Amino acid sequence: MHVEESVAPPRQTRIWDIPPQRDFALAVHGGAGGRILELSQEKQAAFEAGLARAYEAGRSVLAAGGSALDAVCAAVVELENDHLFNAGRGAALTAEGSVELDAAVMDGAGAAGAVAASRHAKNPVLLARSVMERGQHLFLVSPSEGLVTEWGHQAVAQAYFITEARQRQLARIQNARLVAPRHGTVGAVARDAGGGVAAATSTGGMAGQNCGRVGDSPIIGAGTYARGGVVAVSCTGEGEAFIRGVVSHDIAARMRYLGLALPEAVTTTIADELTAKNASGGLVSVDADGRVVVAHNSPTMFAAFEDHDGLVTLT
Repeated sequence: MHVEESVAPPRQTRIWDIPPQRDFALAVHGGAGGRILELSQEKQAAFEAGLARAYEAGRSVLAAGGSALDAVCAAVVELENDHLFNAGRGAALTAEGSVELDAAVMDGAGAAGAVAASRHAKNPVLLARSVMERGQHLFLVSPSEGLVTEWGHQAVAQAYFITEARQRQLARIQNARLVAPRHGTVGAVARDAGGGVAAATSTGGMAGQNCGRVGDSPIIGAGTYARGGVVAVSCTGEGEAFIRGVVSHDIAARMRYLGLALPEAVTTTIADELTAKNASGGLVSVDADGRVVVAHNSPTMFAAFEDHDGLVTLT
């Protein structure tokens, strides 16, 4: 078991390349890097069960003929509701001890929505979807409680998000002046039976971050990207590096303009935009044919996907 105390140096990229298994495909991630010290006593089975629940939530949508967008949102909601992962309840705390949540969704048709510094919505990924479907904009910062309820989403108090484990983590980091881990994020990608692709990502950011800091997760083309006929990508890792490298879009661009297959596009992007710049993280991705690629250069990564033997959970 890896317990993350600080940002770990990048390592050689590990990759899982799964060919199409059926007429739909799904991959889910719960962050790269490792468990935080304050959650190190949680049994590995609890993390695996959380990932499995999220995967099944998305898979059931796809198996019933639902859309890739519905599937990724269903999967991410499960992880936002699970206190073990850095999104929604149990998210990392800012330097002031509050929670500011970021999320984004995008489908292959080019529609996208994102929120940053969300403090009221129980499930920021659903609010991001509403920005995409109901709002006049693509990206909202600090959406109001009134907007959350007006759009039919559940609003909760800050106390809902805050857990004792995260309070202890923040105190340890601040007291020891440690560099906080930047890897906690959740996300999902899917390809539905109709060939549509979508991606969704949600995060609490990094422990002890300044209020108002925004990472890569809600930035289209950095932490989240989907393009019909090409690929859907959801990232996790050192957010600033993913923003500078426009990592999720870079993978799509290598596929579109260089004709690279998904595995090569992923590994070359990680090598060029992360490892070469001493940054670490990981991602889940799916191409237009339903090929799934999961990769990371961080010590570990939480993820769930299916291969020919059934469900695989990485913890």
